[in-house]
Parts: sequence; C-alpha cells; structure tokens
Amino acid sequence: MKTAEKDILSVKDLHVQVKTSEGFLTLVHDITFGIKKGRILGLVGESGCGKTVTSMSILQLHNKKNLDVSGSITLQGRELNGLENKEMRKIRGKEIAFIMQNPMNAFTPVFTIGHQFVETIKSHTSLNKKQARELAMNVMESVNLQDPQKLFKNYPFELSGGMLQRVMIAMAACLQPSVIIADEPTTALDLHSQLLVLRLLDKVRSEYGTSILLISHDLGVISEMADDVIVMNQGKIVESANVFDLFDHPSHEYTKKLLRNRTTLYTEKKPYSYSF
Repeated sequence: MKTAEKDILSVKDLHVQVKTSEGFLTLVHDITFGIKKGRILGLVGESGCGKTVTSMSILQLHNKKNLDVSGSITLQGRELNGLENKEMRKIRGKEIAFIMQNPMNAFTPVFTIGHQFVETIKSHTSLNKKQARELAMNVMESVNLQDPQKLFKNYPFELSGGMLQRVMIAMAACLQPSVIIADEPTTALDLHSQLLVLRLLDKVRSEYGTSILLISHDLGVISEMADDVIVMNQGKIVESANVFDLFDHPSHEYTKKLLRNRTTLYTEKKPYSYSF
C-alpha cells in the first residue's frame, strides 16, 4: 500500500497575537495547511487579512517582544517555531527562500547585482568566489536571464522592477530551497513583467521540484499558478480547495465575492486573469 506523501512545509494551529496598550490583539488564528514537494499553494485574500503575518511567522521574522506566535511550523519535519535567530538564519535563503513584493527592498543599492548574488551563495555554501560566480551565471542562464555578464555589473537602480524580481527569483533558485515564499511578487509590475515572473516561478518549480507558497490578493494570478488554494479573511482560513474546485464550485461567500471582482486578460497562448 502506497504511503501518502508528507508535506514539505506544514503549519498547524498557527495563532499570532500582537501586544498593545490594551492587551493582546489577535492577527491570525487557527491557521492550518501543508505544501507537498513541487506543488504551488496559493494563499489569497484582501490586504490586512493576515497573509503576510502568516508568511513572517513561517520565516520567524516577527518581533518576539511584541508578537506571540503559537502553534506548529515544520519544514521537512523540523520545528521552526521558537528556533533561535542563529539557527533560523541558516534556514532562511537556503531551505526557505523569500521573494518580496518590492524587489528594490531586497537589494543594497551600493553593491552590484553580481556582488550580492555571489555573497548570498557564499553565505550558505562552502563555495569560493569563483565557484559561486559560476553557479550564479549558470542559474541566470537556466532561467533565461539574458546577458548575465552585463547583469552582474549592474546596480539595482539600473534595472526595472520586473528584471529585479526575476533576478531575485534566480537568487532564490540557485540554492535549490525546499520552499519559496513569494509575497505578492507581481503586484508592483506591469502586465508583461507579471507574465514573465509567473512563468519563471513555474519554471523553478518544475526544474528544481521546489514547493511554492504564492501569496496574493489577486485570484487571477492564483488561478494560473496554484495547484491548491486557501482563502483568508479577517485572520482566518474561510475556504481551502483544489484550484479547479475552488474556481468551479466556490463554497464561501467571501470567495464568491473575490471571483466576481476579477477580470481576465487574454494572451495569444492562454488566458491570464487579473484583478484591478
């Protein structure tokens, strides 16, 4: 009898509270989900619903003085909640990569793309500078970033938002992490750049077997990328389903509302849906 495949990332009964002058305020509660190897899980909901709080809790980037995080967060069976910063720094980037909404915030403006790419690799591996550079070049070529030699010499402000986002995805892919958390990776981009970024994420998933937690307020983006979807509203999961079931037979009124408010963009190859 075949054993069911275990989740690479598992979140169980996640409960996050922030300390205020009037006591504790609950940000998210009873959040439970899992992602299997090579799958894309879409986490969708309006701004303020708790999506980013959930991702920050997984990465253990919250301020422990002001936030209380309870529940279980495991990566390949290892508990992350409560780990010391020193241990989490070894995991961030190598085991769990993070792609931000605004890529400019992820780069230091005074260093070249190449310098930051190489240093990222060296900080998580035993490779020397030459080997790290070769790995970076190979990964950039594999994800169809043209002229890596030129890109290496560019500073972040010399590249468009879409190109920076693609470079960030290449940096995330180079260490072959188990999970990539992409938090609104297309929101600040024009439609053409959005398509390029989404296709690149899918390429990374298919080539490296990386699991992806794709966070978005846009059900159109989720419909094109995700295998499974969880819908959040006011800090809770209100619906969880396979992407086809969710779009064909939504059960929660909040999900139906999101679906009614999306528009569809048709490309020459296939439709891409976007909310404006």
